[in-house]
Amino acid sequence: MKKNLPKKWVQNLKILDVALQPILNIHTGRIFAVEALLRNYEEVGFSSIFDLFDAVYEDNLLYSFDLKLRKKAIKKFIEIDGYEKMKLFYNLDNRLLEMPDFSHGNTLKLLERYGMDKKTICFEISERQEISNTPKIQEVLAHYKEEKYCIAIDDFGVGHSGYKLLYDSKPDIIKIDRFFLTNIDIDSKKKLMSRSITHLALQLGIKVIAEGIETKEELLACRDIGCHFIQGYLIQKPTKKAAEILQEYPNITHILTSEKRTSFGNYKIESYLDKNPSLCIDTEMGTVIKHFQKNPHIEIAVIVNTINEPIGILLESKIKEYIYSPYGRSLMTNSTTMKLKLKNLLQPCGITEVTANMSTIIELFSNNPESVGIILTNNAKYYGFLSARAIISIMNEQNLLYAREQNPLTKLPGNSMIEKYLYEVSTSQEFYILCYLDLDNFKAFNDVYGFRNGDRAIILFADILKKNLSQEFFKAHIGGDDFFIAIQSSYEDEQKQIDAIMKIVKKFCDDTRELYLKEDKENGYILSTDREGNKKKFPLLSVSASVLMVRSSSKKRDVDTLNEIFSFQKKVAKQEANHISISCML
Repeated sequence: MKKNLPKKWVQNLKILDVALQPILNIHTGRIFAVEALLRNYEEVGFSSIFDLFDAVYEDNLLYSFDLKLRKKAIKKFIEIDGYEKMKLFYNLDNRLLEMPDFSHGNTLKLLERYGMDKKTICFEISERQEISNTPKIQEVLAHYKEEKYCIAIDDFGVGHSGYKLLYDSKPDIIKIDRFFLTNIDIDSKKKLMSRSITHLALQLGIKVIAEGIETKEELLACRDIGCHFIQGYLIQKPTKKAAEILQEYPNITHILTSEKRTSFGNYKIESYLDKNPSLCIDTEMGTVIKHFQKNPHIEIAVIVNTINEPIGILLESKIKEYIYSPYGRSLMTNSTTMKLKLKNLLQPCGITEVTANMSTIIELFSNNPESVGIILTNNAKYYGFLSARAIISIMNEQNLLYAREQNPLTKLPGNSMIEKYLYEVSTSQEFYILCYLDLDNFKAFNDVYGFRNGDRAIILFADILKKNLSQEFFKAHIGGDDFFIAIQSSYEDEQKQIDAIMKIVKKFCDDTRELYLKEDKENGYILSTDREGNKKKFPLLSVSASVLMVRSSSKKRDVDTLNEIFSFQKKVAKQEANHISISCML
């Protein structure tokens, strides 16, 4: 039973305030959540938030006091414009369950009072806090996960039990501690460690927030290693004014969009680009020779016309016999042969804009067996040179990045690549067919036949996707028994793509029967317990498909709307006789 707080703490609560700090999607720059942070603790006589909570804990009032703070945070949160599409991150003290007045269901009552859904709130538990009894933090995590709340581990990487917590409780989200992200763009050790944490989380289906981001370079480095969200002063300092929380932050959007203009399919190339000065076709050969002599590390010079448009390259190896021979230098600098010699020494080279995708670069590079690289232009003007060595390095790193973002069980792309795909859909005017796929009765099958056979069923479905859908389809594994497929299509091919999806649903229903014992196949069901512990009959495995057509004329096609439609539609699909629900976005 909740305690009535003494007058001292009631007065303190009136002075204490809540500040909010935004958490953004690292690919789109749009707001995902806000974190509630306690403020004015100095004004009630404490040097830190930890000291404040220690005092409340010693008075045995921690739980009742915390509920009052939750109410403050919720009231401030609902003042934000568009809060309905955000999450509220709220920090929990690991000692809450020790309080004698701790009881179930109080958070839900608060949320219902303010018209909020349970999925809106995410409870943060810090790994930084030292606790004498490690099972306590697991108990807190288990309690709120059992209550179906979103759980995040804060300050991940600085405590002693972080990886054990991932193993034992599997939170929904982790926040990589600021220590690992400060100067991550120039500290290779921090980048390696942060990448390791991120990719482990990805394999476990856990989202990652990079917290404390203060520079553009840190932001981009965190995006490159696979983080999902960002938080920090680069976006906005904590504010007590809810009206200052925005749906989108122009400075972040600008960084992300400008980086896309100078990347191959979201892969940064600036660090690989050779920006050595070009040489004009009219340059005297004596100047050309001096150029190579003064820059012995340069093996290639890009040759441009008088308006800085590239027309080819000059290899140092082609003229070195002239450079190092008195007779050769005399021959090359002879005024009657100067222009002829330079023109004759030019070598053709592939040229494309810096905004080109990687497939274009590879095609240009591979079409010429003697190619030594590609010239990049910006608005048709010379911008830089990408050597063969650089192109191969980029290809290798992209392959590694793709492999790291694969689901380890099915080898299909995971959540990060799904988010990138949906963002492309939201910013495009093309016609897309999107489909969310969910295996029906999977938990019952998994409980009865075991995890190994559960994995076999998931792999079977992944193989069906790979073998029965054309290469044009994007195929991905959200995690567990959830999948996602999509294709950029046309009105003419609409029915063809729908038929392909229906074929997948039927094939899985047919093929998966072979995973059952003869008796279960004949019965057409298995006996298992539901989530309430009741014994009941469960039909054999099937798959529900929620199909959404996003037409060129569809006006509201942002990622949030797409996800909202899928969230509703997948429930409808499970109730359909053929397990398929099809809708069209207006």
